Amino acid sequence: MFGFWNTWKALSARGIMGINRRNADYVLKYNDRRLYPLVDDKIITKERALAAGLRVPELYGVISTEKQISRLDELIGGRDDFVIKPAQGAGGDGILVIADRFEEHYRTVSGRLVSRADLEHQISSILTGLYSLGGHRDRALIEYRVKPDPIFRAISYEGVPDIRIIVLMGYPIMAMLRLPTRQSGGKANLHQGAIGVGVDLSTGVTLRGTWLNKIIRKHPDTTHAVDGVQLPYWDGFMQLAAGCYELCGLGYIGVDMVLDEAQGPLILELNARPGLNIQIANDCGLTHRTEAVERHLLELAQHGTSQTPEERVRFTQTLFGHVSP
Repeated sequence: MFGFWNTWKALSARGIMGINRRNADYVLKYNDRRLYPLVDDKIITKERALAAGLRVPELYGVISTEKQISRLDELIGGRDDFVIKPAQGAGGDGILVIADRFEEHYRTVSGRLVSRADLEHQISSILTGLYSLGGHRDRALIEYRVKPDPIFRAISYEGVPDIRIIVLMGYPIMAMLRLPTRQSGGKANLHQGAIGVGVDLSTGVTLRGTWLNKIIRKHPDTTHAVDGVQLPYWDGFMQLAAGCYELCGLGYIGVDMVLDEAQGPLILELNARPGLNIQIANDCGLTHRTEAVERHLLELAQHGTSQTPEERVRFTQTLFGHVSP
């Protein structure tokens, strides 16, 4: 009993946030459930992002019914590469990434050949709700395939690395780079074996990594160091993340973004219930940072003022960066 109590006190002193506190003090407090569809449905998120002038992967089309599957060729438009994904999927499940074509077949990023019938079956499974939150009927997106920036070639295995930034009331408070591995099947999903790497908010330089609950410095597949990597366009990522508060109206979110070799930073999706492994990757608790932002918001309210996304980014970079800007 005393061992548990001492562990809890030690974690609390470091500002480590547990799931109960996340839910009670942040998700329930700052996220109006009526707004959840804005982030749970990737189509709605994409439409609102475009309306707000935020960059997202191009949407080629949406398939909502079995009958519309026959329009697949029309939506693909002769392209050799594209992505099929569920509008309400989670954790990367149900996503099929096509890299090119081989005669009458399509080749996935892992090199597997699939037929047109396979594509239709995948879309049909998406429509039935097989991959959706709650198992409800879903829609299938056909969209642009992100090509990762060359900087990730040495520290990622297949797939597309992504960057998650936790945002409280428009203030980016912690960031993590998620790197696919052989074990994760090329997906940037920590629960399936991807690597989480902390990122310094002020500079965009990667810190240490965590993989399968172990601290690492090198990618297990490429053996290259995952720490000390300067992420390009870092201020662009921070600005995108900060602007997502106005985009969805939710106060506590995870913003998932990618770095495309041609188009730069793009928003992939928003999460109203972001996980807590980001604390391990950064060797830092979220609570001290959330409390600092809440105190700052109270001071602004007392003076009747607010801040722009750019000002919010500067505030958190100065306060939470490992290296002063």
